[in-house]
Formats: sequence, structure tokens, C-alpha cells
Amino acid sequence: MFDTFILGQLAIGVSVGMTYAVVAIGLTLIFRVLSAVNFAHGDVYTVGAFAALIGATALALPLWAIVPLVLAVGGLSGWAVDRVAFRPVRRFADEASLKSRAVREATLLSSLALGIVVREALDQVYGGQWQVIPAGHQLTRPVDVGGVIVSTGEIAIATVSILLLAGLQFLLHRTRVGIAIRAVSSNLLGAQFAGIDINRVIVAVFIVASVLGAAAGMMVSLAYGSVHSFMGLPMIVKGFVVMVVGGLTSLPGAVVAGILVGVAEAVAGIFMPNAWTEMVGYLLLLLTLLFLPRGLFGRA
Repeated sequence: MFDTFILGQLAIGVSVGMTYAVVAIGLTLIFRVLSAVNFAHGDVYTVGAFAALIGATALALPLWAIVPLVLAVGGLSGWAVDRVAFRPVRRFADEASLKSRAVREATLLSSLALGIVVREALDQVYGGQWQVIPAGHQLTRPVDVGGVIVSTGEIAIATVSILLLAGLQFLLHRTRVGIAIRAVSSNLLGAQFAGIDINRVIVAVFIVASVLGAAAGMMVSLAYGSVHSFMGLPMIVKGFVVMVVGGLTSLPGAVVAGILVGVAEAVAGIFMPNAWTEMVGYLLLLLTLLFLPRGLFGRA
């Protein structure tokens, strides 16, 4: 029984870790291109969760139809974040502009302000209360997998996360847009001089990153059966922790670090109260900064 319980905790940890990884990859993509952190990404995660709620309640859509709705809302949110918070202060005239500390701080503050506006708007509309997903759309049914009890939500999170990550790899390595994204992330000015439309590529990066963030919000809302206007706030912090532990610009690092943090929190929950498990991720961040300042997969 104890072994089964531990396996169940590990399954929960992998599920949570995959969610962290999907969110962190969105942050990493944007950071690789602009060397800036998008602090509105957590609110894109929240918007994805509320899109799932609206699709299940107001629109009464079946579960299969909610998925494309959320992905479309996520893509539109990414375009809006870039248009409102990043593009007005973006400069590509020379290398000094790209490395300007003032520009990075401006984008950080503008994305933070946009996230606050979205968060408070949702809070005003929904009254700051937890909103419950209809029972018919919740993925909370227990499933016996080899003697280990997991929920359909945990299975769905792991499955959808793997599909999203595989789709991202295909996009980056087998499509023209993906090759352009890799070129821009490698050398932005060089890509610009080679004739690549930088602004279009950056919009594509925001759309892809926000689709991932919104999909993560949808998965969590359906798996746990409720949404809240401030649910993205702790998630953006965990996503940032995972991004740093993984190595800031490393996509494989974000995946490995996400699963590592999720499993560590789940295992810690066996030995300590749940309120203390939130500290595990920050402890891993502290240890990473002390002994591996560039992260697990970071490069000089």
C-alpha cells in the first residue's frame, strides 16, 4: 500500500511537472528571442483556463470543441501581449539597442502591468470567487493503472503535454517559421540582415508561447475542476523558477527542470505538510544558483 501511494505521488508529480514545463517553455521561447521575461504569461495561462470555463458553461461546447477554442484564444492573447506590451518599446536598430537595459526593463514592466490589468479585470467580472467547471467536463474520474490510482486529468495533462512538446519540436525543426525562429534566437541582427522579417517572427514566437500557456491553463482547469482569476500568479513564478533551473534559454532544460520540480514537490508532500511543499521549488532554485549558476542545461 505504501509503495502504491508513493507511485501515485510520483504520477501526480510528473503531471504537475509537465504543466510547469509547458508554461516554462513559453517563457523560454520569448527569452531566447528578446532576452526579456514576459510576466504576462501567467495571465495568458489564466485566460486559457477561463476560455475553457466559458466554452463549457456559456457556450455549452463539448470537450473536444473546447480545445481548439482555447488554442485560438491563446494565440490571440499572444498577439495582443506583443502588440500592447512589447512592440511599442522594441528597437532593432543596432546591437546597443538590443542589449539596452532600459528596453528590457520597459518590456518587463509593461508586461507586468498588462498582466495586472487582465487579472483585475477577471477579478471584477467574476468577483474573485472560484468558478467551478461543469461536472460533465471535469477530468477527475479515478483510473486504476497497474494498481496505482490516477485521475483522467493527470493522464490528460501528461498526454497533451507530450503532444504539445512534440508539435513544438516539429515546428522548430521542420517548418519555415520554426527555422526563422531558431535563426532569430541565434542571432537577431544577423537574421535581420539576411532578410528575415523580425517583427513577424517575434509575433509568431508570442503566439506559439501563448498557445502553450493557454493549453496548460485549460488542462489544469479541467483536471482540477475550478478556475480563479489569480491562478496564473503562482504559475508564472514556478515557470520562472523552472526556466532558471533548466538554463534560461534551453528548451530541453525547461522540460527536465519542470518534471524535476514537480516530482520533488510531490515526494516532499509524503514527508511534510502540503503548505511546505511550495518551498521545494525555491530550494532547488537556490541550490542551482549556488552550484550551477547557468542552470542544468545552460550555456556560457
